[in-house]
Amino acid sequence: MKPRDLAERICRVLRDAGHQAYLVGGCVRDVVLGREPADYDVATDAAPERVQELFPGGVAVGARFGVILVIEDSAEVEVATFRSDVGYSDGRHPNRVVFSRSPEEDVRRRDFTINGLLLDPRTGEVLDFVGGRDDIRAGVVRAIGEPAVRFGEDKLRMVRAVRFAARFGYTIEPATLEAIREHAADVVQVSAERLRDELTKLLTEGAARRGFELLDETRLLAAILPEVARMKGVEQPPQFHPEGDVWIHTRVMLEKLEPGCSPTLAWGVLLHDVGKPPTFTPAAGPGERVRFDQHVEVGVRMAEEICRRLRFSNDDTEQIAALVANHLRFKDVSQMRPATLKRFVRLPRFEEHLELHRLDCLASHGMLDAYQFVQKFLQETPPESVRPGRLVTGDDLKQMGFSPGPLFKEILGAVEDAQLDGRLASRAEALAFVRRNFQTVPR
Repeated sequence: MKPRDLAERICRVLRDAGHQAYLVGGCVRDVVLGREPADYDVATDAAPERVQELFPGGVAVGARFGVILVIEDSAEVEVATFRSDVGYSDGRHPNRVVFSRSPEEDVRRRDFTINGLLLDPRTGEVLDFVGGRDDIRAGVVRAIGEPAVRFGEDKLRMVRAVRFAARFGYTIEPATLEAIREHAADVVQVSAERLRDELTKLLTEGAARRGFELLDETRLLAAILPEVARMKGVEQPPQFHPEGDVWIHTRVMLEKLEPGCSPTLAWGVLLHDVGKPPTFTPAAGPGERVRFDQHVEVGVRMAEEICRRLRFSNDDTEQIAALVANHLRFKDVSQMRPATLKRFVRLPRFEEHLELHRLDCLASHGMLDAYQFVQKFLQETPPESVRPGRLVTGDDLKQMGFSPGPLFKEILGAVEDAQLDGRLASRAEALAFVRRNFQTVPR
């Protein structure tokens, strides 16, 4: 069953039972825009207990707030009881909710007018109590009611305003924009996980450049990612970066990210030069250029710290840090020994490394020689040559009289290097190589 079919069936069951029921929120906005919604929500005057009576398999995912998740096959729809919210002492959750029978009262607690529309799936009628359709036509993100009050209720809404404006190519209404600028510093009160997820959406929905420009304009960037904000005005050598400073270069790369791209690739793009501001050294004299000595090593440490701060998984942190650590290695690929190049292209998710390098080039000097060299190598090199089976094992080394320990790793690495370089092709050659180059240590 498709989510929309399930949502419409839920509305039909609720109406047949004597209740009001509408599609609500972002799905209605997307329908009005002629887009296919990613998910659907239903709002009703039925109390949560009544919703569960009518849908016995429903799960109370927000019992305090009257939210029941109805699941059928692979489709999921949240059903929320009309309500008004009272007090937000933690800056995210209402202290208490008052259930209501009024759809208008329910809409007025929501975040933005473009998300405050209701749709009767039976008639196709759109209920608009907040001017949402006018703002969709005008391309405006506007807080419902008093902006400072809406953002005080949930400070993540400030970042969501930026994301919606970037995603749809809208402007942020002046009073809403000013409220964000005034309260931007408060965004750090939002949990790291929620900030991370919202920023990841911003990076991967296809409008990352505009999104981060708006984060900067609203002062949110300096509050959330001060390390990225410090890229502004950091000069780069024009022969390598004719586009301009580190911030300009990063924004051009963000602009080239495809919608739906890998989150780790997107974060790698954002952070690949994060080590440049703290390592910037101005030109020492005529004929010299600015330098960023050790910016990769510094950038890796900074990226890892940012990932820890935003509570990324260990796997994602490792990949993002690896993208930062390896982004300069492509300049050397044509001079690499076969073994070194094969180990390089064996990096986990190497396609992300290659794509980051391509974007890096396109956002600067435009030369894709190294990218094309690697592409050609991958096309022409059999996978079994890049990842060959081992010619020698630890058991072989024990039988030859070697004791387990650090030397094992050294020997196995040397054998694999020789194998990858094409100097060893058989087990017999590998064993002879070990005998020739390593001596057993007397016990």
